[in-house]
Amino acid sequence: MHTNDFVKIQLDNGVRIVTEKVPVVRSVALGIWVGAGSRHENEKIAGISHFIEHLMFKGTENRSASDIAEALDAVGGQLNAFTTKEFTCYYAKILDEHFDLALDVLSDMFFNSTFTEKAIEKERGVIEEEIKMYEDTPDELIHDLFVQTAWPDHPLGKPILGTVNSLEAITRNDIINYMDKHYTANNIVVAVAGNIDHQTVQNKIARIFAKIKPAKKPEGLVPPRSTHADTSNISRDTGQVQICLGTAGLPQGDERIYSVYILNNVLGGGLSSRLVQSIREERGLAYSVYSYHSAFCDTGLFTFYAGTSPAKYDEVIRLLIKEVSDIMENGITERELRRTQEQIKGNLYLGLESVSSRMTRIGRTELCLNRIITPEEVVKRISAVTLEDVKSIANTLFNNYHFTLSTIGPLEKPVNLHNFLR
Repeated sequence: MHTNDFVKIQLDNGVRIVTEKVPVVRSVALGIWVGAGSRHENEKIAGISHFIEHLMFKGTENRSASDIAEALDAVGGQLNAFTTKEFTCYYAKILDEHFDLALDVLSDMFFNSTFTEKAIEKERGVIEEEIKMYEDTPDELIHDLFVQTAWPDHPLGKPILGTVNSLEAITRNDIINYMDKHYTANNIVVAVAGNIDHQTVQNKIARIFAKIKPAKKPEGLVPPRSTHADTSNISRDTGQVQICLGTAGLPQGDERIYSVYILNNVLGGGLSSRLVQSIREERGLAYSVYSYHSAFCDTGLFTFYAGTSPAKYDEVIRLLIKEVSDIMENGITERELRRTQEQIKGNLYLGLESVSSRMTRIGRTELCLNRIITPEEVVKRISAVTLEDVKSIANTLFNNYHFTLSTIGPLEKPVNLHNFLR
């Protein structure tokens, strides 16, 4: 693919390089994307993708951990990484004149990390503390509990951090084997956005990444079967009940996903959304209430969240379901549609002022969909969504009220979702 702004090339070994030129800025964002996340793990090595992400910063054959930390700090740059259920990304943001330094540091971490036993043991302790911190934060933990309840027998339902038990069991050998299997040429996208010359940047990246051996054909991913219409509760003596209610959504490449964006925005995507107005503004039942759609390569989840007092949680759940029913029956208004289209376009274009979000967009869509989705394409698709499309997708997603419900809080008995669906 080649336009004035975007260029994509694929090396002989399968590594893809995607670049976007943004001439009006002085910065560059560079990311190495790997198709390895928690859904690629089994029970025995749960959390290994995230573990590897941490260890990449702990020293290479050429640099100590403090050398890595200081290298970009010294020139005002940023160096970081994140792990999701489907991929891991190592990235840097720097002034354009320091691109070579960023590429050198990132590729050194990527190819030459030593994974010493000492670093492994120390980082194991750090991540165990991260897990405990997470478990002490009910408004974050509820989202993991919900996904686990929706997909109990699938890796997508497991937490990205793994568990204390699974972390304890991971060995250096497991780490090397996992990387040999997943950190392969066909599973890597290098994305760059900012004030660059396409050819120069691609040549520099190609020289380094051409040395990765091409891999055998990767194993195909198995999508989860349908979400479980089940309920779960963690009983805790907290001041609030945390609620997640949801159902199966759409995969990232589905044509109807733009209708889902509109639906989500109208239901719980911002301060003017129906849920915020109904639950927070009109009735004062929650401080935080929203909805979101998680799209994966082959499936998705549509989720509603609210935190409320134990005495009010059943009223909040009824109001969530009431808003869903109303849209299924009556759709949304012309005014809501136009406002939401403008809102999404505004958010998109404001996001384009960040080279990091541009790099993330091209890296993620290339890795998952094998193509770059341009902002112009998104705007065109969002603008084309009709009132009938939104009503239709609401009925597709929420048909039969096949909901999963998870709660954390001081509830005396488990929640029976059927009570709310009568």
